[in-house]
Amino acid sequence: MITFNDLTQISETEWEIPQSFRSDMRGPVRIFATRELLDHVLSDKSLEQAVNATTLPGLVGAVTVMPDMHQGYGFPIGGVAATEFPQGVVSPGAIGYDINCGVRLLGSQIEAESAKPHLDMLATRLNQYCPSGVGKDGIVKVSIPELERLLKDGTKWALKNGYATKADLARTEEGGAFKGADPRKVSKRAKNRGRTQLGSLGAGNHFIEVDIVQEIYDEDAASIMGLQKGNLAVQIHTGSRGLGHQVCTDYVREFQGAVRRYNIQLPDRELVCAPMDSPEGTAYLGAMRSAANFAFVNRQLLAHATRRAFEETFAGKSKNWHLHQVYDITHNMGKIEVHEIKGEKIKVCVHRKGATRAFGPGAPGLPPEYQKIGQPVLVPGSMGTSSWVLVGTQDSMMRSFGSSCHGAGRMMSRSKAKKEFRGDILRHELGDRGIHIRAGSMKGLAEEAPDAYKDVNAVVETVSQAGIARKVARLKPLAVIKG
Repeated sequence: MITFNDLTQISETEWEIPQSFRSDMRGPVRIFATRELLDHVLSDKSLEQAVNATTLPGLVGAVTVMPDMHQGYGFPIGGVAATEFPQGVVSPGAIGYDINCGVRLLGSQIEAESAKPHLDMLATRLNQYCPSGVGKDGIVKVSIPELERLLKDGTKWALKNGYATKADLARTEEGGAFKGADPRKVSKRAKNRGRTQLGSLGAGNHFIEVDIVQEIYDEDAASIMGLQKGNLAVQIHTGSRGLGHQVCTDYVREFQGAVRRYNIQLPDRELVCAPMDSPEGTAYLGAMRSAANFAFVNRQLLAHATRRAFEETFAGKSKNWHLHQVYDITHNMGKIEVHEIKGEKIKVCVHRKGATRAFGPGAPGLPPEYQKIGQPVLVPGSMGTSSWVLVGTQDSMMRSFGSSCHGAGRMMSRSKAKKEFRGDILRHELGDRGIHIRAGSMKGLAEEAPDAYKDVNAVVETVSQAGIARKVARLKPLAVIKG
């Protein structure tokens, strides 16, 4: 068990477990956290998982963990690790089961004060038009051939079929379509699980949330994003549903044999991996990108349904009910990127699991309007608490592989939360605070109680002080739709 005494303090917000801590480590572990947040980190096995991740073949630089980190499958949620491309490995456990779980933020010109009388109806319509819950079918059902086209084309499919605008694609990471997607590498079972789930939230910590832009910290950046204090905004948080989960399941199983074939020694079998240039590694990358494209389309369809709910609620009541896209970004993904390591530019596969890409100003691939300010970083809080809009920095490029936090981070398991909290009481308490709740399950609501999570404000303050992200706006929830 790693203790506080095993850590070397670099600053008030940065710590390190040196490579000398264990003989099999290929690099150090770098931790972004305050002393107070470290107490939560040290209460589970997330740091042990980060140390184990340093043993991945081809590792470049440090394994980096964010202040919202907590224990995951093999690799900590809130973790970032880069392996050299193409001879280094790719590890499904270091990307996660919900491939391209991510957040989409929509902005509006609707004043929250004038919208108050209509929020209850808006919440009802959002709940009606945006399916949620375990195993629930989505808005659109497609044939297998059509699904394969979607897996290849991503959000371009949604544009072609009338569910997206060109502006939506421009403000989606990678334009909403990862190149190199190979639907042939996605199993029949995965395709069958995903075919009926397009345009659905699922359950767990996924949600649609109507917010008020409560505070602006960077007027210039907020203006470019179209965010104005006192106006409504919408967050959509979900991923690749059953399809992505099955892709991860399939390749974790496949890679159990790959580690033996390539004589890869690992301290934890949940970290199974394969060289990226091997047949197994190439297949996984093609399947992973396909699942990521599915997730982009999934959030796009939910955005389309959200716009329908807004139009029906506010048309005739607001001068402009339209929702514009601020950004859509993933926080569970393996991406091939070029980073500078010890003065040398190296192509790597950056594994981000519960960590958001946070590229600084001038980064390639950003929409022209964001070149000046950097990539938007979307950090949802736990239900009933603040959420944040940040931007990436040049500092993050040098210190965290262009990455930042992705949320509050759990500090209580779902099973414990269900014992500690009651969903009906929680809904009543949130209602008393003016938050309209729609939930398919009271047990599911209890799992996501705000007190089961760390303080998102403390998490954001940490990455802000560390210089790997910069504050733009704080959001406050008015209505929450959950599975």
